[in-house]
Amino acid sequence: MNAPNRFQLDDRVVLITGAAGHLGRAISLGVAEAGGIPILCGRTPEKLHKLQTEIQAAGGRASVLPLDIGDPSSMAHALTWVTQHFDSVHGLVNCAHMGRPGTISSATEDDFNIAQQAHVNGPFFLVKQFLPLLKQGASEVVGGASIVNVSSMYGIVSPDPTIYGNSGSNNPPYYGAAKAALLQLTRYLACHLGDKQVRANSITPGPFPPADIAQTAPDFYQGLCKKNPLGRIGAPEEVAGPAVFLLSAASSYITGANIPVDGGWTSW
Repeated sequence: MNAPNRFQLDDRVVLITGAAGHLGRAISLGVAEAGGIPILCGRTPEKLHKLQTEIQAAGGRASVLPLDIGDPSSMAHALTWVTQHFDSVHGLVNCAHMGRPGTISSATEDDFNIAQQAHVNGPFFLVKQFLPLLKQGASEVVGGASIVNVSSMYGIVSPDPTIYGNSGSNNPPYYGAAKAALLQLTRYLACHLGDKQVRANSITPGPFPPADIAQTAPDFYQGLCKKNPLGRIGAPEEVAGPAVFLLSAASSYITGANIPVDGGWTSW
């Protein structure tokens, strides 16, 4: 296999949670463009079908699977559906998100539970549930099967309160705590699934605010840009490349790693 081909995902089946979200959409498009078959998972079927149509219009393939990682019955249905439609799974991307902005004073126990479910419990039990299909997939492709967990720069460093000010969009304590736990879970999975040729790595994106942030919150936008070594915010498609790399044979000897996709934010 020559170097360019190692980055291809030809016919690899990749389950993606949060597939129609801000970053998940870019990852889903990237997987399809690389020749993979993304299974688009999320809680909003309308958005998933719209994304599927976009992928198919570009000549790609994609399936839609409504999934709520906070609902055990939905998780069980997902496994049944995938088993009926595919013989194996070659990649799993945990990109789902649930939660709201908050501060120390506004945070509740429920907020922490929701974040834990979205970013730790859900990803773990999804991996556990799909492990037999991942093991089968690992035997079919160069580099084995691949798990990619989407964490956050705030799983590594704290949000800077001077940037958020009184915006009402403060990044909450429960979000970063859960994303930090996801990084540790990634290392655990890497060490315990390596002998099954199932790799586990993570990506820590940030900052990736909405595209219209410069217009809707100019002071906040400028604060983000000034703090970042590259002097700008990220575009969602800049996450797709690292995700496809980690799902492909090009990363066949990489497991337990984290790739910051943050413009240098966590290098301070």
